[in-house]
Amino acid sequence: MEHWKSSYQERELLLDGRCNGHPLLAYLEVFPLKLYAEYKEDIIEQLDDLDGSLFQSPSATAAAFMLSRSTRCLAYLQSLVQRCPHGVPQIYPLNEEFIKLSLVNIMDNFGLGEYFSKEIDHFLLQIHKSYESEDVKRMPIWSKVDQLHKDSLEFRLLRMNGFNVSPESFCWFLNDEETQDHLKTNIEHVFLVVLSVYRATDLIFPGESDLEKAKEFSRKLLEKNEFIDEKIVLSSHIKHEMSTPWMARLKHLDHRMWIEDRDSNVISIGKASSIRIHADKLTRLASRNFEIRQAVYRREMEDLIKWVKKWGLNDIGFGREKTTYCYFAASSSTSLPFDSAANVRKLMAKSGILITVADDFFDEEGSPDELEALTEAVLRWEGKELEGYGKIIFKALENHIRETAETYRKQHGTDITNHFRNIWGETFESWLCEAKWSKKGHIPSMEEYLRNGIISTAAHTIVLPISCLMESCFPQHKLKPGNYDNITTLLMTITRLLNDLQSYQKEREQGKINSVLLNMRSHCSFKIEDSIAYIEKIIESKRREFVEYVLMDELSDLPKPCKDMHMSVCKVFDMFFNKKNRYDSDTEMLQDIKKALYDPVNIRRLS
Repeated sequence: MEHWKSSYQERELLLDGRCNGHPLLAYLEVFPLKLYAEYKEDIIEQLDDLDGSLFQSPSATAAAFMLSRSTRCLAYLQSLVQRCPHGVPQIYPLNEEFIKLSLVNIMDNFGLGEYFSKEIDHFLLQIHKSYESEDVKRMPIWSKVDQLHKDSLEFRLLRMNGFNVSPESFCWFLNDEETQDHLKTNIEHVFLVVLSVYRATDLIFPGESDLEKAKEFSRKLLEKNEFIDEKIVLSSHIKHEMSTPWMARLKHLDHRMWIEDRDSNVISIGKASSIRIHADKLTRLASRNFEIRQAVYRREMEDLIKWVKKWGLNDIGFGREKTTYCYFAASSSTSLPFDSAANVRKLMAKSGILITVADDFFDEEGSPDELEALTEAVLRWEGKELEGYGKIIFKALENHIRETAETYRKQHGTDITNHFRNIWGETFESWLCEAKWSKKGHIPSMEEYLRNGIISTAAHTIVLPISCLMESCFPQHKLKPGNYDNITTLLMTITRLLNDLQSYQKEREQGKINSVLLNMRSHCSFKIEDSIAYIEKIIESKRREFVEYVLMDELSDLPKPCKDMHMSVCKVFDMFFNKKNRYDSDTEMLQDIKKALYDPVNIRRLS
């Protein structure tokens, strides 16, 4: 009786057991010979009726053929040798679309996508045109998991590149209990799949409840501390994904992180728990590309420091000196060609520097008369009567606008200086308005505050002139105050509220107001944490709407490079104000700046 029970348990383990999330029979080639004869019939029954393979594993199928002499096994193996004369893969047939999608993903992660943009666009267009949903109900569980990996990766890459694709294309697993249970019980083997699902949910649009559910499901699995250790492939990436939202990460630094991780080009596929795609060559190419960018960025940084000194902004005597921060943000948030966009990056940084200095002048240093005089000078565009700090700010601003307008004229043949002046004039008016509110102790309504506040944060003052330099077909009527595109207004609103979340304590101590404090005043039962949660909810809602405007062509007639620039500026604000005010700190950003501009890439050799 005991012998029969032991034999039965052994049989059940053989047929139903799992290794790396796959049936033990997928590893038949390494089984003891005594099991072959004893379970011959059971093994033959497992042969795939479609192609004659055993779980699409060439080695396991070869073992099954030696045991069964099945003609279908032989046909599968002969076809495989003919198709793969230079070496047989660990699993066959390989899903070629998934391999190509993974390669595109790796290129994007490494910062190499710009060099293969035509090929990538063509491939993704073909993927989108030929997309057909698979009947996952008929698939064995290991095939379902591979399909989920492919579907989630495909969704993210297509949506990121502007294709209209539904979350249903990969959220089918939410209605498949077998797949969910398999992911939960085998998380240590399928975490690459779960990570792919989680990354796909970064690109959530308003009303997409399935993506919310998928995000919550994948987050809970990835937060299981017992399986995230240094032995797990991409463990550092998982921790980074969990701790820092996608919108708060800058491209240049993300590229470095992927390049430095020896496992960043590993993909999970079937019985082959992981394979690498062109590991050494891609890593060396990406490393070289990154360090060339660093060299270019350092030269541009030196030019910017000279400009700041020339116009007296470096030792103005008050406020924050953020030259390095502003250039770091401008260079690291975009993927502009490093050999042809130097002026764009420097002009973007100059806008940030001038905004910081002028904002501090209005907040801390200027008298009411000085603030009035400077604002009037900017509105008239005449600064002869200015003195002191106001004169320094005006002269630097005048030079900056002249340079921006001249760059545009050389590129596109039109003078739009007045548009740039009007945007800056509107911004100075908003700062003056806030200064008057503070001096008089005026408490505006939330509507009145936001109407002025989305201007005073000055995100549009950075993004609109730069967007004009990106594309000659930028609609000039959308440069006029009060006539901005919806995507610009969403950016202005998000950045205002992000700033308010991290500045309300300082502003409360100074007797000033912001949206967090105003919201608490208007809800008598609200504590500060309730008001913060309310503002965070608004930000999340606006952010989803903003992401949809950036990625979907039909919602905005702004050219794609201009929408991408809006996304870059939004990411900068998210990065500076993620959980704390990093922009005001003298030390918070130093490590990131060193990694972005100075420290050489540290590549760990593949074993």
